[in-house]
Amino acid sequence: MTFRVLIAEDEEITRNHLADVLRDEGFDVVSTGNGLDALNEIRSSDFDILIADIKMPRMDGLELLSQVKKVSPETEVLIVTGFGSINSAVDAIKKGAFDYLPKPFDLDELILKVRKVQEQNELRQENVALRTSLNMEKKIDVIAESKGMKKVLEVIDGIRESDCNVLLTGESGVGKNLLAKVIHYSSPRSERPFLSLNCATFSEELLASELFGHEKGAFTGATTQKPGLMKIADHGTLFFDEITEMAPNLQAKLLKAIEEREFYRVGGTKPVRVDARFIAATNQRIDQAIAQGTFRKDLYYRLNVMEIYVPPLRERKSDITPLSRFFLRKHSREYGKKIKKFTKDALDVLRRYSYPGNVRELENIIERAVILEKGPYITAESLPQSLLMFQIETTLEPDKVKSLAEINKEYVHSVLEMFGGNKSEASRVLGVSRTSLWRMLKEEE
Repeated sequence: MTFRVLIAEDEEITRNHLADVLRDEGFDVVSTGNGLDALNEIRSSDFDILIADIKMPRMDGLELLSQVKKVSPETEVLIVTGFGSINSAVDAIKKGAFDYLPKPFDLDELILKVRKVQEQNELRQENVALRTSLNMEKKIDVIAESKGMKKVLEVIDGIRESDCNVLLTGESGVGKNLLAKVIHYSSPRSERPFLSLNCATFSEELLASELFGHEKGAFTGATTQKPGLMKIADHGTLFFDEITEMAPNLQAKLLKAIEEREFYRVGGTKPVRVDARFIAATNQRIDQAIAQGTFRKDLYYRLNVMEIYVPPLRERKSDITPLSRFFLRKHSREYGKKIKKFTKDALDVLRRYSYPGNVRELENIIERAVILEKGPYITAESLPQSLLMFQIETTLEPDKVKSLAEINKEYVHSVLEMFGGNKSEASRVLGVSRTSLWRMLKEEE
């Protein structure tokens, strides 16, 4: 992102020369001839550093410094002063100025000070992003034995040098979040932050604050300025999980941010610039959401530069065995178990199941088996008994064959009953969100 510099200098020749030099250095420069105009620029736009002469008409440099620290505390201020005003410059440092330069100043020294602010800003932003995604592992394991998943990975490989927005579709639990990370870490933005936001877990107000941040005093409890994930993800990737759950008002603000590469914090009056890649995911039929008026068509087109459909696990049976073995190794290490492998009967049970919760449910099943198993093997008896209830018989009568939808519904009810109607526990074990579980149950009404 371009580093923005504001110059407040009443001497026109000095002002224009300084602006030209800084533009040649690659900075985005705006210049004004007095302190009041500079303050108005700060109020209406976002600047990284203000270079201000200490003596100016309409508002001097010290008063400008005080006002800027109230209006835009994140903007650094570099004071330029004549020889006779050194004491005032020292006073400016005490009031929050980044540094000062005496006239006549050396241009190389001024550029170095501006570069120092730029480096500090980048480091601060990287540190925030690091804290936000501290537990993110860049090494990502993707199991893809099936043709469907191999095709998905081929598409992702085809856009590795692209910066296009991506829409991931598919049922809950198929691994869209994981694939979003694969897209990011195989892209030119891989060294920058990857941040994820689940649109279904926040109210509209909280989601706006998490996404766009807020200004100090924007609402009760906003005691400090919050940058928001949109700003923290600058130069990186922002992933919106369950994008169709986002409220229409926020959809409009997100669309504007994607189109104009800038946004307003909650309670803010000046735009904040951002350069981020956007990846979104949904487990819903997005065409139906558009038809029902709950999702904006223009936002869909902005996000859907590249749509990638992730097939459900029941359509990629050849992935079940390698996934099961991967989860067995993972959770055996996690729980300090020395479980060697699955028995043939156990793998047969796993391969025949339909997985309404997809890969997430499979992992939950394996983790549960690892926790409970005392011996060196995962057997069929190690698996939840509810799985055994839905094994397909070797001899089937045509009039008794159940559809996968019917089997899934029966299993959902069985799990729900097992937990005494507790939807939170049932959704956790099934590997689906409470919203998805509610939809499964509502479809039967």
